[in-house]
Amino acid sequence: MRKIFYSLLFIVIISPLMAGDDFCGLHNNAFQAGERIDYTIYYSVIGMYINSGSASFTTTLEKINNRTSYHVIGDGSSNSKYDWIFKVRDRYESYIDTATLQPLKFVRNVNEGGYKTYENVTFSNQTGTAITAKGVFKIPSCVQDVLSSIYYARNINFNSYKPDDKIPFTMFLDNQVYNLYIKYLGKEEIKTRYGKFRAIKFKPLLVKGTMFQGGEKMTVWVTDDANHIPIRIESPIVVGSVKVDMMKYTNLRNPLTSLIEKK
Repeated sequence: MRKIFYSLLFIVIISPLMAGDDFCGLHNNAFQAGERIDYTIYYSVIGMYINSGSASFTTTLEKINNRTSYHVIGDGSSNSKYDWIFKVRDRYESYIDTATLQPLKFVRNVNEGGYKTYENVTFSNQTGTAITAKGVFKIPSCVQDVLSSIYYARNINFNSYKPDDKIPFTMFLDNQVYNLYIKYLGKEEIKTRYGKFRAIKFKPLLVKGTMFQGGEKMTVWVTDDANHIPIRIESPIVVGSVKVDMMKYTNLRNPLTSLIEKK
């Protein structure tokens, strides 16, 4: 379940590229305070998908260190029916500077099958450092955390890319800086459990781990409108496969013009 929720956060993508100018200096036109997006996570072993968990993402405005920030919270949990197998209650928080869309603070508080961990990161773009309980770490400019990267990436102008183009960026996670990218695949129509959408499609390059296979196995679709909200994620895993669908939204910044037909 932890790896499934990680897939929604895109943290399993990695490459040898460095973040380029395409991922620096973007302005927010995609989301606003008050937005909430809910997802259902499905798991399949023999071709039948079952509801295995849920995730939600909310955005509010808050002050931190005298700077106005978007306080983004991502909550993930296993379906209560399956808590006896493996109970998950995860929370990720990011405070994102409204002026620069750079993270100011990141908090991870997870409880997974009895395993608990807590992480608190303070970012200083002035000194180029990230401060954690493990020490002070040098970070490059335009670095993101696992949650802020989603909201930053929603502001990418995909119309300026061609299929198979790679869009690199950097992320700070577990006291390390990772060089990442997403591979743009183009546009298509897709049917989800919510409805039929015009969508933008891309693939992250997966790192082989305990749950996910390595290589470009995961596929992500986001709305082909100004919101760029993820509407579906699919990926094979070591045993079976997972599918994540957007099921509900409120207070989007822009009209959901990509929706062709709602179920």
